[in-house]
Amino acid sequence: MNHEDLEAVARNACSAVGLNSSDLKPIKVAENAIYRLPSSAIVVRVAKPGQEAAAERELLIAGWLRRSGVPAVEPADLATTFVQQGDHPVSFWKELPGHRGATAPEIARALRVLHRLEPAEFLPDVDPFVRLDQRVDAASATSPADRDWLRRHLAELRDRWADRTNGLPWGPIHGDAWEGNVVTTTDGTTLFLDLERTSVGPPEWDLTSTAIKHSSFGWITREQYAGFAQAYGHDVETWPGFPLLRDIREMRMTCMAVQAAARDSTRAPQAQLRVDSLRGRRGPRPWSGWEAMP
Repeated sequence: MNHEDLEAVARNACSAVGLNSSDLKPIKVAENAIYRLPSSAIVVRVAKPGQEAAAERELLIAGWLRRSGVPAVEPADLATTFVQQGDHPVSFWKELPGHRGATAPEIARALRVLHRLEPAEFLPDVDPFVRLDQRVDAASATSPADRDWLRRHLAELRDRWADRTNGLPWGPIHGDAWEGNVVTTTDGTTLFLDLERTSVGPPEWDLTSTAIKHSSFGWITREQYAGFAQAYGHDVETWPGFPLLRDIREMRMTCMAVQAAARDSTRAPQAQLRVDSLRGRRGPRPWSGWEAMP
């Protein structure tokens, strides 16, 4: 669906809950299309078809975190915060005040609080391989040989996950804890966004998101990573199970890129660089050239 169609979905959803959408502005239009209504201080999130249960669960998670005292994005103050508009689930959220991406220590401290909660009964167990098969299948701009390798690598990772090393006790995890999804407001509050992957799993899954910025890509310095580990109270890179979670994270990032390259040819060089890195064509970690994808 193109941008114009997604905007129409958002406007129709606004009408369904009694909101004036005349000032609707896009924030990000990607897998999920996100818009804001400045006059109402509300954010409208249009999810992909088939994600109804996930969209409703995200609202439940937000309410649970609020009751638990964990700062996070909050549902809008509306009688209805979820509607189905055609094939698309649409949810409504409070707009955040001014904010920036959280620093590594801020992310660590927020995760410590989250990981200590008792899991809510509606949280599913983590699925580190969600949508990866579909992303590889959709990678039409990637060579058949590379796609075959990605499928074999994915099967290998699943086998390793089934025989994984135990670490910290499982509990609530964010699932995608990087500075785009953990932000700090101008008043100093660090909070979680994008609760789609919140689940029950190993705390190391969240910690690995920051660790690979140092060990896999060199995006942060050793000193910055040390600050993260110290703030959390655990260095995930020293855990024997870390290489598996690192490899899965890298695979997720690569699969996202190869799917994006099929839709937008300008993404093809970045997608190929990631495949080449995983296949050992670019030498040992840390790999240079990996860039964040919007």
